[in-house]
Amino acid sequence: MDRRAWLGLSAAGLLGWGVSAWLRQQGAPPQRLGDTPVFRQVVDDPGSPRIGPTNANVTVVIFTDYQCPVCRRTDAALGRLIAQDLQVAVIYKDWPILGETSRAAAQVALAAARQGRYAEVHVALMASRGALTAERIRDAALSAGVDWSRLEADRSRDAAQIEAQLGRHALQAFALGLEGTPAYLVGRQLVRGGLDDAALRRLVKIARADRSRHG
Repeated sequence: MDRRAWLGLSAAGLLGWGVSAWLRQQGAPPQRLGDTPVFRQVVDDPGSPRIGPTNANVTVVIFTDYQCPVCRRTDAALGRLIAQDLQVAVIYKDWPILGETSRAAAQVALAAARQGRYAEVHVALMASRGALTAERIRDAALSAGVDWSRLEADRSRDAAQIEAQLGRHALQAFALGLEGTPAYLVGRQLVRGGLDDAALRRLVKIARADRSRHG
């Protein structure tokens, strides 16, 4: 995806973020997705970072931005879920719609994946206090145990691949009709807005029941 296309998608995403906030306040119900090409593109994208067992019986996909306040507030709930439920896997879709700093943070997280440190950097960035800056992004990455010199080299060398990955995430988000971050796909249940511990557990339970009925 070229930069002009990305800017257009980001502007649309930023506008939609306000709509998403309204939807969160209204408690928009989950939407069940079928086994469509869009669904398969989202869950089968090999470049999206994934944690959890390969044989997990429930997969949670999350679209997120490191400067999204709701993403930051609810990220720990997802961490607790995967720590407590060993049959859940998570696929992360970095979708930086809140400006260039969001995009830089996403690039750093994806570059950290080259060291096997994506999850640690993701958590550190989400836990960072205040607005992100280049210095805070670097500090978060260092606190997550990355080799910063290697990360910078990987980020530069693989810039085209990282940009292509972010572009795919953006296209997947718009194909799903997402208005902003966060958004979750729990099994086949698409939910817009943040989820707390109880909501995540409930949706995982629904996903398992759905899987037992439909395979």
